[in-house]
Amino acid sequence: MDRDMRDVDDVLRLLDGLFTREADRWTSDAGSAWWDGFYADRDKPVPFFAATPDENLVSYLDRGLITPGRALDLGCGPGRNAVHLAAAGFTVDAIDLSRTALDWARDRARAAEVEIDFRCGDAFSADLTGPYELIYDSGCLHHLPPHRRISYLALLDRLLAPGGHFALTCFASGAMGSELSDTELYHQGGLGGGLAFTPESLRWIFADLTEVELRRMHEEPADSPRFGESFLWTALFRRPTTVNPRDAQ
Repeated sequence: MDRDMRDVDDVLRLLDGLFTREADRWTSDAGSAWWDGFYADRDKPVPFFAATPDENLVSYLDRGLITPGRALDLGCGPGRNAVHLAAAGFTVDAIDLSRTALDWARDRARAAEVEIDFRCGDAFSADLTGPYELIYDSGCLHHLPPHRRISYLALLDRLLAPGGHFALTCFASGAMGSELSDTELYHQGGLGGGLAFTPESLRWIFADLTEVELRRMHEEPADSPRFGESFLWTALFRRPTTVNPRDAQ
């Protein structure tokens, strides 16, 4: 007889186990192996394999919505956004589950002659030290099961600087990703390749942050110096610089 649950981490691990191993793309065990296989062929015709940064990230920099500081790239993959941030003057930490993806990212960083601290592992348990003025997520959130949003929000709370920015791209409802409810996902035991979000759901999840911009990603042609696919939402939020007195009670 096992009675081994006594804290939130125990509950989260239990819920992780309700999904099939084939669906696991978020843990250092099964998830890293899946992504290693995904990134093994660098010539695979995957749009975001191109060495171009997200168009929204370029736009934030061009408009002065974000300025250089310490940045964390969550689920950095082959490093296209991390390289762009480093070239723009940010001090960049970048983390991913896949060693294969990080080998590719290091090659790109060397070619661009920029310094990036690449780390392999699970961002929720990795030894990351904030504060970061920018936390950037291009395609990580929509591969997490619903209960891991608790871990995600705790990570933002721990690492994002007061007044710092959090930005992400994720699957847009009606365009890409599973439309099943959070409850239905546990009955199915999988994430359907990734979860779709509505603007309302993103505003609800990140309600403790101030919305700066939330829009669909602009479509970019194949030869563009920027990556853009309209099946994604792009969002930029800012952490308040002061604590609401009601939250401190």
